[in-house]
Formats: sequence, C-alpha cells, structure tokens
Amino acid sequence: MENKNVKLMRGNPETAVRKLAIPIMISMILTASYNIIDGIWIAGLGEVAIAAVGFVTPIFMILNGVSVGLGNGATSSISRFIGAHDKENVNESAMHSLLIFLVASILLTIFLLLIQEPVLKLYGAKGAALTQAIQYGTPLFGGLIAFIFANGASGILRGEGDMKRAMYAVVVSVILNAIFDPIFIYTLNLKVAGAAYATILSSLISAVVILYWIVIKKDTYAEIDFKKFRFKTKMTKDILKVGIPASLDMVMMSIAVAFYLAFIAQINGDYGIAVYTSGQRLYLFVLMPLTAIGSAVTTVVGSAYGAKNGDYISRAHKYGSKLGILFGLVTTILLVLFADPLSTMFAYTPETAYLIPGIVLFLRVATLSLPLTGAGMASSFFYQGIGKGVLSLFFTILREIIFAVSLTYYFGIVLDMGLLGIWIGLALGRSIASAINYFAGRYTIKKIREEIGT
Repeated sequence: MENKNVKLMRGNPETAVRKLAIPIMISMILTASYNIIDGIWIAGLGEVAIAAVGFVTPIFMILNGVSVGLGNGATSSISRFIGAHDKENVNESAMHSLLIFLVASILLTIFLLLIQEPVLKLYGAKGAALTQAIQYGTPLFGGLIAFIFANGASGILRGEGDMKRAMYAVVVSVILNAIFDPIFIYTLNLKVAGAAYATILSSLISAVVILYWIVIKKDTYAEIDFKKFRFKTKMTKDILKVGIPASLDMVMMSIAVAFYLAFIAQINGDYGIAVYTSGQRLYLFVLMPLTAIGSAVTTVVGSAYGAKNGDYISRAHKYGSKLGILFGLVTTILLVLFADPLSTMFAYTPETAYLIPGIVLFLRVATLSLPLTGAGMASSFFYQGIGKGVLSLFFTILREIIFAVSLTYYFGIVLDMGLLGIWIGLALGRSIASAINYFAGRYTIKKIREEIGT
C-alpha cells in the first residue's frame, strides 16, 4: 500500500503545496519563536545584553542555515527519488544524509568556536557587549549537533511528505524552550548564556524524537538499515549539490547582516543595533510562513521533477508564489497596523522603553518587501526542488548582498538618511531582487517543459 504522504506528493500539486505547507508553517513559526522567546527574556537584562545577542545573530544564522540547508539537500534528493519511484535510492539518500549531518556537526562546531571572537570584534562588538556575546555564543556553537540533527532529520521527513511529525517534534522543543529560558536565565542566574543552554537542550530533545522515528521505530517511508549501508560518492554529491548552496544561503545572509550591522553601528551605535536586533526578530518570525510555502514547493517540485511532469512543476511554483504573495501582504498589513504593541515585547522595561519608536519605524518600513519576497522565496525553493541549488544561492546573493547591501549603504550612508535609509534600502532591495527571481523561475520552467515535453 502506498504511503499516504507519498501519495499526496504525487497528486494534485496545488493541494499538495497547500497541505504540506500548513504543518511546515506551524513548525517554522514555532521554531522562529525561539528567537522571540529568547528576545523577550533577554530584554529584561538590558541594552548591552540585547546588543550582545545581536552581534551573535549573524554567526547563529550560519549555524542554523547550515542545518536547514543540509536538511533541504536531503528533502530535494529524497523527493526526486520518490517521484522517480526509486525506493532503493530513497533509502540510500536518507542514510547518506544522516552521515553528512554527523560529519558537518563535528567540523562546524570546531570552526565556529575558533572564529567567534575575531568575527564578533569584526562586527564591532567590544567591552561588555563582546564579553556577553561570547558567553551567549560559546554554548550555542558547542551544541551545534543538536541543530544539525533536529533540522537535518526534519528534512528527511519533509522529503517523503511527512510534515506533521516534523511539526510535532518542534512543538515539544518550543514548549521546552519556553520553560527552560526563565529557569536558565534568571533562576540559575546564567543570564545570556542561559538562553543559549535552553535553546540547545530543547533542540537536542527535538532531534532525539525525530531520530527515534527514523532509526529506531522505523515507520518512515525511507528505511534505515546501516548494515546495508555502503558509502556512495554519487549519492553524497546528489545531496550536497543542494545542501551546500542552501547552507551558503544563510552564510550570504550572514555576510549581508554584517554589512547592515556595520552601517547601523556607524549611524547609531548600540542603540541602532538594539533596534535592528529587536525588529529583525519579528521580521524573521513573519518570514517563516513564506519559507514554509517554499519548503512545500521544494518537496512537490522535486517529486514532479523526478516523475518528469512539467505541468505539475509549473503549477506547484505558480501556486506557491501566489500563496507567498498573499501571506506576505497580510503579514505586512498586520505589522504596520500593530507595530506599536509588537515593539513593546522587546522593550518592556523602563531602561529599554526608548527603543520602541525605532523598532516601530523598522517594522513599518523594512517589512514592506514581504509580498514580493513571498514570490521570490517560492522561486528559490523551486530551484532546490529540481536540484539546482547553485541558482537558489545566486538569487540569495542578488537579493541580500547586491541589491539590499548596496541600497542600504546608498540611502543610509550616502544620502545620510540614517536608520530610515537603512530600512528603505532593505525593503527596496529585497523587493526588486525577488521580482527578478520569480520571472527567472518562470523562464526556467518554460525551458524544462520544452526539454521533457510536458
């Protein structure tokens, strides 16, 4: 009997994108709440603590991006083999993915612990902010294996369309993080380091739950049997051709954020960094539904590409783009209307209340790019679905570095518009690049359909 998740992936593409996107959306919104919850509790520690965590954020983006990117590599590979009805390679892909997660977690833990202090100084962290940034970053990077396996193993489940159980693991993790945060930060008096310990522990539990389903309970479509495992370079390349560029997506975004932080620090110092860090938490949070839709597009497009069904590829991309635009538009309206009360979540103490006007301005300007970002996101994930991870990476570079960095510098520094100029540059740069991304995606789909004849 065919697995119900696999059956959904092979069916109507619009239905598949919609049904798969909902549990991913819930999972990602909950995952993003890690940042929101941490931000709320850290806000009680004052401006320096907020700025310290803000300096760590670009490096953390690399950490989280690698884990998600490698998971996307597994998703793309497994979904394409499912579309081609190649069960043996589905199993091989899942086992090779787990090996990749293990090797990556070891190498990256060592690398991040070595580079964190010089990189933090490069971002402009100094004094108490640098000290607290290292206190926050060290346990976070030391526990990298938890993120790699939580997000990576979720990618295996997504590849076979099993979005609900990936969501359940995240629910458990987020609830535990919300419980652990005040205990570690205040009760145990670990301060910013406590937020990191809480995040690592809750992520580790999530990873254990997912690995139990895949490796021990063995009730997934992909069958894991390490006795039959034989390392295959070709399979590793198939996963990494999407996984590495998808991981580098976040590296590129981290580089872009480093530029933003440098510009902001030049304009307004710790105040500007604290405003950006607080506003960025909400921006990343509301970006999750768009990312979820894109992830669903990857799975459905991957299956359709494996089956050589050009019509389904086109419909999945177009429907995902429309959903992204709709969610982006609704989210933008809500952020503009409720910017004031939302801002108070990160500035609720007398010492940080003066940050509220700055956060409000960020939310009402920088987030105007969300509707077009929805279409661009679906297009980037479409490229991952067809195994063209490098093209997805190219459009991330186009959006965040070529357009957004250039325009934030132009409006914020050259035209001397201050923080408002930075926020305008973010919105305009991301919007232009996302529109280009969408139309390039439609052109690529046209070429694919001409090649496969459907």
